[in-house]
Amino acid sequence: MQAIKSIAKRYNETSLILRILVGLVIGTVLALVAPGASWVATLGSLFVGALKGIAPVLVFVIVSSALAQSSARLDRRFATVVWLYLLTTFIAAALSVCTSFLFPQTVVLAEAAQSDVIPQGLGEVLNTLLTNFVANPVGAIMNGNYIGILFWACLFGLAMKGIGSETTKQFLANTADAVSQIVRWIINLAPFGILGLVYANVSGNGLAIFTQYGKLLALLVGTMLAMGLIVNPIIIFAYLRCNPYPLVFRCLKESGLTAFFTRSSAANIPVNMALCEKLGMDKDMYSVSIPLGATINMDGAAVTITIMTLAAANTLGIPVSFSAAIVLAFMSALGACGASGVAGGSLLLIPMACSLFGISNDIAMQMVGVGFIIGVVQDSVETALNSAGDVEFAATAEFYQWRKEGKPLPKFLKK
Repeated sequence: MQAIKSIAKRYNETSLILRILVGLVIGTVLALVAPGASWVATLGSLFVGALKGIAPVLVFVIVSSALAQSSARLDRRFATVVWLYLLTTFIAAALSVCTSFLFPQTVVLAEAAQSDVIPQGLGEVLNTLLTNFVANPVGAIMNGNYIGILFWACLFGLAMKGIGSETTKQFLANTADAVSQIVRWIINLAPFGILGLVYANVSGNGLAIFTQYGKLLALLVGTMLAMGLIVNPIIIFAYLRCNPYPLVFRCLKESGLTAFFTRSSAANIPVNMALCEKLGMDKDMYSVSIPLGATINMDGAAVTITIMTLAAANTLGIPVSFSAAIVLAFMSALGACGASGVAGGSLLLIPMACSLFGISNDIAMQMVGVGFIIGVVQDSVETALNSAGDVEFAATAEFYQWRKEGKPLPKFLKK
């Protein structure tokens, strides 16, 4: 028993990032040495399942608890966060238009992907997004509908603020703290989850995606990296007037790395909230802005929709003017904001964007099939970009307000 306690203490004292990297290496080695050990992959499924299971509850109790307290307020910082989320999603789509024109892609179409839910137009996507606001609150928590969760949590929190006693408000605060503690326990086991996820990816996917669709994948990943490492830092610098890369790299390391392997923005909400707490941000703000970012801050999704649609047009020999491509960028950005309300995420919004150029649904769904083939890399990078951006811009809005008020920025930003 003493030996177990000693190992556990050593484990907890070691840097989480270092533990994750060790899990990554072990998972890769196991996949090469023993590809048939399916129980290892189960570790990854359990980890992602635990995060997805606790995240909706965490968002509901934290948001409702924050609003029930008298100190809760959504001020200019929140408006700045929303503006940055929407702005960068459009810029990502516009950047994708530019890179697609510079490096036009054609593809060998795969077999058509199958789906029961295919959005036929932007109106349907927006309708789905709005419908999610008033979805059954219990169903929203069960299905991970974060627009619905935010809506009902805000109403519940405001109602409790008006009629709840101090004892009730304290109970809500204690509940939020208890759920947050459970999240910390789950995140502490991330190395085992990453081990299982890496094992499943390496043992289940060959290198074919780097050959037949290598150029398309390179364009997608390259555009996302340009967005994350060049465009986003420029925007952050415009607001904070300091070196943005300490914030960018910290978000990529502590948020993007986990999101890369979980491939789920929803599952990464607890990770992002924990990072916001480390950065010293206002809990009343990030408890609302982070889950909102998981819905509308979709830079990676906008990149995927735009590039895949223009690749389909190039493959069919359809001429696309630059003005039409900018219209596509607007459609991709708006559609990306509704991606979380559509089964299948960003890939299933490709047919909607393809309809702008008269591309048939059958051909568009074949492009979705190509997306599924390269998704093991594309979707991972997309989720990492989206999730890291959630924290980057929430922090930018927070620290921008600090700068306007004459408060010193965090020390790590002054390096």
